[in-house]
Amino acid sequence: MIRSMTAFAHHEIASAHGKLSWELRSVNHRYLDISLRVPEEFRSLENNFRTLLQNRLHRGKLEASLRYAAGVGENSAIVVNEPLARALIIACRQIEALTNSTETLKAVDILRWPGVTLDSAPDLEKLGQEAELLLVTALNDLIATREREGKRLAEFIDSRCDQIAEILVRIRKRRPEIISGIKDKIHQRLAELDVIPDNNRLEQELVILAQRLDVDEELDRLMAHLDEINAVLERDEPIGRRMDFLMQELNREANTLASKSNDAETTQAAVDLKVLIEQMREQIQNIE
Repeated sequence: MIRSMTAFAHHEIASAHGKLSWELRSVNHRYLDISLRVPEEFRSLENNFRTLLQNRLHRGKLEASLRYAAGVGENSAIVVNEPLARALIIACRQIEALTNSTETLKAVDILRWPGVTLDSAPDLEKLGQEAELLLVTALNDLIATREREGKRLAEFIDSRCDQIAEILVRIRKRRPEIISGIKDKIHQRLAELDVIPDNNRLEQELVILAQRLDVDEELDRLMAHLDEINAVLERDEPIGRRMDFLMQELNREANTLASKSNDAETTQAAVDLKVLIEQMREQIQNIE
């Protein structure tokens, strides 16, 4: 199944260790470009996160952001910065002695003092495990979205390939009629000029003209490219670059076909081909 490179996923969990959330955004890119943002507490796990993403994705510009908010569990405790609290009490007693004040500093006032209480250290090992599991969940969601979009892209490409094939069949059927029409015009022109042509030379010129206007090789190559596109769509691997190359080849053959056309209907058919190829090329830019 082919994948698009455009998708979004967001997942979060809340536990006694805190609240974690991953947000993944991906858009089309020539290569795999990962932009990873994690809180300072998770810096040591950044390589693990990046490796996990690289193992599952092949192309696209991915922005992955982890957010963390410390939680309050049942066994949470207030950690007191004892050196600072002692220094604060001593300082208060000195001020009381200088001012002859009898008002003592209350314990709750000491706890309110900046820096006296410390945040309890989170269990980084468990947090890291939860963050990795959550990333896997978000990544699975992102890939599922890319596959759904990829399925729609495959249907779009199949439809355009069928339309191109119909045009090619039409062009091939019309070629004998075009050559015959050219011969009739030449003979008619010679009759109007009232000259006796050299039949051998005339036949040679007609053969050369027919060869110059022959597009059977271009039509065969265009059909072969369509067959290759259908085969590539069935591959279980990233196909974006291969498809992009095939679009270039289709466009090149369509240009050659247009240059050899001396018939209004064939010229219009070549233009229609180029429009369909360009429509496919634009969509293929989103395929992984």
